[in-house]
Parts: sequence; structure tokens; C-alpha cells
Amino acid sequence: MKRTNLYNQGFLWAVLGTILFSTKAILIKLCFKASNIDASSLLMLRMLFSLPFYAAAMWYFFTSKQLKKAKASTYFAACIIGILGYYMSSLFDFIGLQYVSASIERIILFIYPTLAVLLNLFIFKVPISKKQWLAIFITYLGIGLAYWGELNQTPDTKMFFFGTWMILLCAVTFAFYLVWSGKIIPKIGAPQFTSLSMLAASVGIFIHYFVTHQQGISSIVEMPILYSSSVWYVIALAIIATVIPSFLMSGGMKRIGSNDLAIITSIGPVSTLFQARWVLNEAFSWEQILGTVFVVLGVILVKKVGATKTNPDHPNYPSPKG
Repeated sequence: MKRTNLYNQGFLWAVLGTILFSTKAILIKLCFKASNIDASSLLMLRMLFSLPFYAAAMWYFFTSKQLKKAKASTYFAACIIGILGYYMSSLFDFIGLQYVSASIERIILFIYPTLAVLLNLFIFKVPISKKQWLAIFITYLGIGLAYWGELNQTPDTKMFFFGTWMILLCAVTFAFYLVWSGKIIPKIGAPQFTSLSMLAASVGIFIHYFVTHQQGISSIVEMPILYSSSVWYVIALAIIATVIPSFLMSGGMKRIGSNDLAIITSIGPVSTLFQARWVLNEAFSWEQILGTVFVVLGVILVKKVGATKTNPDHPNYPSPKG
């Protein structure tokens, strides 16, 4: 496959994965609204419903002998990255969503592309082009405007700032996941990495649930949300907002690199903003609308930058083998 086509395919996968991921906040808010479930319980159910898909994928790769051979330390690193990026970041995210709107959650969360690009620069010495700096500036100017508009509409600023802090921690941990996964994926493959890291994250999430709730497996079966119509929110959260986009994002990263993926996923706030307005009836201000325009411009710019890369020796240049 030609390098340009490979990049375009990765770009489309990243966009679609980001849009599906952006439904997560909407579904979580619907679950909180329809039931009295707490953050750690909802997170556990999310992974419980998604776990069979990752286990099946891992089993398929194992039985079909498609697993790439790598050092044990590489597989261990994939597990640690999964725990950091999906267990810790998801926990912070779920807690924060109890205190902030779905729109602002996605806006705050998308501080992580800047963090990921800077981590790549300082840790792995991956250079940042002038156009990438410009794309980052435009994107985060938009995010800042949208955040300011939300803050002016929030009556309880104390809990709002607490929720903001939780989402910020989510962004930091996910930035580390994004950067380090970009180094592990080429060694073991995108689907295998996703399956392994999510399985490891699931173990951490289940342990956290049982420790904090001090209840056995029977408590899961007895959860009221499983016997109400709200269970469909949980199923959608697991499959549409977790399983499918996780494979799309890891596949996209393989083709376009973690720097460009980090900036492309800035369309997440745009998607969540309109979904929150349509599904949750959340109001948005002119600052949020203007911020959305800047985010879109930033994403369009980074696509043009990535599509015109010509240096195949660049650490983030996509492999022509696909």
C-alpha cells in the first residue's frame, strides 16, 4: 500500500475511533442520570461487558499463531501501559464526570495531545514541526475558549474545579499511554497490544472494585442497573465507546504515528459538544462554538502536514507494509 494511502487510512480510522470514543461521556452521564450507580461500579461493568471481546481477540491471535515474538519485558510493558492508560485514566474520568458536563469533560481531557507531543519531544526526541506547533496552538486556543465559556455558566465552582482536576489527571495518565503505546505497538502489533493492554486494565479495575466495595462476585449480579433499561447504556459504553474505537485508534496510530494521532483526536470535544447538546440538552455558549471552529481548523492542518511527510526514516513515519 502506498504511503499516502496508508496515512489516509490511518487518519480515517483515527477520526472514526475518536468520534466513537467521544460517545463515552454521553453514555456515562446517561447512566448516572438513570441510576444511582457509583463511578467504580460503572467502570467495572464497562470492562465486564467488553472483556469477552478482548479475550476472544487475544485467543484468536494465539491460536492462529499471529502473535509477534517479542521479549517478555515488552509484553509486561504492554500490561503496565494498559493499567496506566485505561484503568487509572478511566477511573479519574468517571469520577470527574460526576461533577462536570460531558462537553467540558471532553475539552479538559484533550489537554493530553499537547502532553503526548511534548513527552515524545523530551523523552524520545521526536521533533515537532512548525506546522504541528501551529496546529497545537490553534487547537488549544479553541479548547481554552470553550473551557472559559463553560466556567462562566457553572454555579458550583468548587465541585467543578474538583471534577476538572480529576479529568486533568485522566489526561496526564492517558498521555503517557499514548506515547509509550506508540513504542510498543510496532513490536507486538496493534490488535495484540490493544487486547493485552485492555485485559491487564480489566484485572486492575476488577481488583479495585472488589477492594473498595468489599463485596463478592454475587454483588455484581445483584446490581439494579442490570435489570433496567439502563443496561443498554452500559452495553453501548462497552462496545461502541470502548471495544470498537480502541482497535481503530491503535490501528490508526500504527499508520500515522502518535504525534499526529494526538492532534487528530482533538475533534473529540467537537463531537461530544454536539452530542451533549442533542442527547443531554446541555447548553453551549458562543465561546464553545468559536472554540469548536478552532479545533476543526487545527485537525485539518495536521492532516495536511501528515499527508505530505516525505522522510521515511522519521520515527513516526508509517510503515509501507501496513
